[in-house]
Amino acid sequence: MLVHICKAKIHRATVNDLDLNYEGSITIDRDLMDAANILPFEKVQVLNINNGERAETYVIEGERGSGIIGLNGALARLAQKGDLLIIIAYALMEEAKAKKFHPIIVHVDQNNHITKIQS
Repeated sequence: MLVHICKAKIHRATVNDLDLNYEGSITIDRDLMDAANILPFEKVQVLNINNGERAETYVIEGERGSGIIGLNGALARLAQKGDLLIIIAYALMEEAKAKKFHPIIVHVDQNNHITKIQS
């Protein structure tokens, strides 16, 4: 049996860009994507700590080292600059493998630069 499991999480990222006129998605600094093993166009769940909003979208690669966390299109209506997010990527895996699996958790500072990586 396959189960959905948390593959990776970027914890307490700060929204620093909103672009309502873009077609959709979340822009994430490529350094954070690499640290969390999140691919361009991968589906993620975005949880807003400040207001409780939750949404699913796909990832667009942001400039490496920029610290960008940008909400685009309709997703931009679910947050304000400065809001804190949890960004979660999931994977399907066999139950036996899932029992031994440990997700990557990327902790960031207020500028979205990596402070700690747990795996």
